[in-house]
Amino acid sequence: MKPRSLVFDLFGDYLRYRGGEVRLRSLVTLMDCFDVPESTVRVVAARMRKEGWLDARREGRETAYVLTDASWRLLDEGRERIFARAIGPWDGQWHMVIYSVPEADRALREQLRKKLSWLGFGMLSASVWISPHDRIAEVRESFANESAVRIDALHARSESAAADRDMAARSWDLTGLNKEYGELLDRYRPRLADYRAGAPRGRDALVERMRLIHDYRLLPFRDPDLPPELLPEGWAGRRLHEVFLEAHGLLRAEAEGYVDEVIGAAGG
Repeated sequence: MKPRSLVFDLFGDYLRYRGGEVRLRSLVTLMDCFDVPESTVRVVAARMRKEGWLDARREGRETAYVLTDASWRLLDEGRERIFARAIGPWDGQWHMVIYSVPEADRALREQLRKKLSWLGFGMLSASVWISPHDRIAEVRESFANESAVRIDALHARSESAAADRDMAARSWDLTGLNKEYGELLDRYRPRLADYRAGAPRGRDALVERMRLIHDYRLLPFRDPDLPPELLPEGWAGRRLHEVFLEAHGLLRAEAEGYVDEVIGAAGG
């Protein structure tokens, strides 16, 4: 786990619920759980401040790092993607984005593609991206100030359920994603018995819960959250999501207790 990601995860799962700030001394102690030295913590925190993710203020001789508005938005988006799943039946309608970006603006084109992927769109062809969820407004909002980007949107249905499944298989690597879901399911499902019995505890619970988040979150960011009608047989994603939610909840009290202990020891 990279130090920068660890800082974001600590804020996202713990510190945001404790005022959205942390003293440097507490952050150093928490990062020590993952063998990150104090010198690295200082460098990472300073860099994140320079990039606009953290603000800093002085408390006597100490420095406290505070989340910026940009970080709050990022953490909200990330939490929604990791913890939420679309519910209810699919209406059978595809939402399609067809974009045009000048050849010279390759960086902007890549930015658009990353945003589409983040929002759960899949690439049906070079400049045509589709999703079973209507998130076109979010795409337009993200590039409202980019005059070089032209976005055309269509809402359409295919000719059959078989065509829907074929389009989904071509737009996303569902086979590869399902394989990764299955591997993670095999890793964490056997641990539920220990979690239910109250192990691990304290610092070890924090480390285990952070590793759980780290291991799991990379998959939902690539998962378009397709309705069951479009998924291949034996889809492990929903089963893993249930295991993740239970494990995350079972480890909560011990992990949060340790964080509170560290923050309390630092005086805030």
